Amino acid sequence: MKDHGGNSMTRSSQFMEYMKLHEISLLQDADRLQKLMDDFTGNLDSDEYTELEIADYHNTGELIATRHLLSVATDIMNSSNERYA
Repeated sequence: MKDHGGNSMTRSSQFMEYMKLHEISLLQDADRLQKLMDDFTGNLDSDEYTELEIADYHNTGELIATRHLLSVATDIMNSSNERYA
């Protein structure tokens, strides 16, 4: 696989790129869920709204975990002189 500059990417860099794309996807999901919750006109105690809240909590947890793993992976790569841009 090549990076944006046409250079070959290491497996670690490929995985980091995947995690960054996953983070973007989670942020888009967060925006979508927030809009659904903001625009909800039914009973806030309904199962439907509760499901939105649970999906939002789940998405937030995934986002926190993804950011943590990106941070740890970046630190590991930097300490081993394998750079990720």
